[in-house]
Amino acid sequence: MNRELIINAHAGGVDIALLEDKKLVELHHESGDSQFAVGDIYLGKVKKLIPGLNAAFVDVGYEKDAFLHYTDLSPYARSVLKFTQMAIHDKEPGGFDFATFKKEPEIIKTGKITDVLGGKPEILVQILKEPISSKGPRLSCEISLPGRYVVLTPFNEIVAVSKKIHSAEERRRLQSIVEAIRPANFGVIVRTAAEGKKTAELHEDLLQLVDMWKTIQRNLYRAQPPQKIMSEQNRTNSILRDLLNESFNRIVVNDKALFHEVKAYIQKIAPEKQDIVHLHHNHVPVFDHYGITKQVKASFGKTVNLDSGVYLIIESTEALHVIDVNSGYKSSSNNQEQNALMTNLEAAEEIARQLRLRDLGGIIIVDFIDMKLPENKRAVLKAMEQFMANDRAKHTILPISKFGLMQITRQRVRPEVNISTAEVCPVCRGTGTISSTLLIVDEIEKNIQYLIDEGHRHLSLRVNPILYGYLTKGLISQQIKWWRKFRHWIRIEKDSNYYLIEYHFFDRKSGEEIKL
Repeated sequence: MNRELIINAHAGGVDIALLEDKKLVELHHESGDSQFAVGDIYLGKVKKLIPGLNAAFVDVGYEKDAFLHYTDLSPYARSVLKFTQMAIHDKEPGGFDFATFKKEPEIIKTGKITDVLGGKPEILVQILKEPISSKGPRLSCEISLPGRYVVLTPFNEIVAVSKKIHSAEERRRLQSIVEAIRPANFGVIVRTAAEGKKTAELHEDLLQLVDMWKTIQRNLYRAQPPQKIMSEQNRTNSILRDLLNESFNRIVVNDKALFHEVKAYIQKIAPEKQDIVHLHHNHVPVFDHYGITKQVKASFGKTVNLDSGVYLIIESTEALHVIDVNSGYKSSSNNQEQNALMTNLEAAEEIARQLRLRDLGGIIIVDFIDMKLPENKRAVLKAMEQFMANDRAKHTILPISKFGLMQITRQRVRPEVNISTAEVCPVCRGTGTISSTLLIVDEIEKNIQYLIDEGHRHLSLRVNPILYGYLTKGLISQQIKWWRKFRHWIRIEKDSNYYLIEYHFFDRKSGEEIKL
């Protein structure tokens, strides 16, 4: 599979698009001031105990208190509490040696929250789910630090190997290596990416995570809740850490600073793949150049159309998502059962993509076109399992019921991606009338005259594609007329994100916008 990561940095943050065989399958947004991201570690203060729910509400600085259930406390919750207090009040230079830390007895699975968090202590917690809708973050005391090949879990001493590594011999090899290099008071989970890796690579990854834990310990010194202790890596690097493999063949970044940051990270985790990172030099916006903008417009919204005429209707509520499959004008044969099977198989592939793209979570109900034969229902189930095999979110797929419905549960840790594709015109505000294009040309011409008088000699004009066509069409185009009039060539570029009569001037040499 051909995988590409396209990164678009802009004033509001960073947009990250994952393409598989040129098709958009994941879209992430990282704002400049992202808070309470999955994996972030906070020093929180227990504010309220709810015995009826066997849970606690913890203040981590969000507008609503975060939720911590007893089952998310970790068996080593008392050790976490003890460590938190020791680190906050640590008087030893450089911090105490965690290898000598004496753990407390494990808590029982059927215990009560009041027995563990009575007294409303300060506690080290990790974000398990980001704030979604009206809910605050969900927390866990089971701290885990993910690396590329291993995940470090403080306080336990268990070594586990990913079940996705199928070779029993390889699993034993990895188990024995990690057992030999595992530091005291740490557990290790070996990730799928570790398959076939040498001891030195695993050891280096492990040492980096141990250093990260030491940083957490130092940051706790004299900390006052609520306070962020450690941020998860930015979304770009965390995606690279989790996804980078042999099938990745291109990473494109449109920002020079971010380009160097990504390249440095790739050099650290996979030096042999540093050449796949490219800086986007083209004057066309990076998402337009790789066809992502068009795919986003076509993939979001209530109705999703497939090339064959099949279309999906996607409706969402707080509790669940419903996807209805419709055959449209597709009819490949006179056999109704065969038509239904082919339509459902095609729809299953797009549904798997939509779940990843929109990051839909919770309960998903899919209403496939009715099929009578059990073997056809099994074929659709098997196809759905294959199409969702690359989905990193935990999910469960149930067989098609007698009502023709498939039930899917998918892990939800972040708010779903919701992009409105129906636009209200920002110029006419829905009235349906705008200024004449002829007047816009006169307005642009006056601004060109002003900028040239101000000493600008390398102008670039960026406009909507429709206005671009108007300005550049014909043998004697408006662009040629401007060259004759001003004796300066005005380069015209198109940007599909601009509304009809929006335009901006840029300096061709620096690439910076010229404010009028």
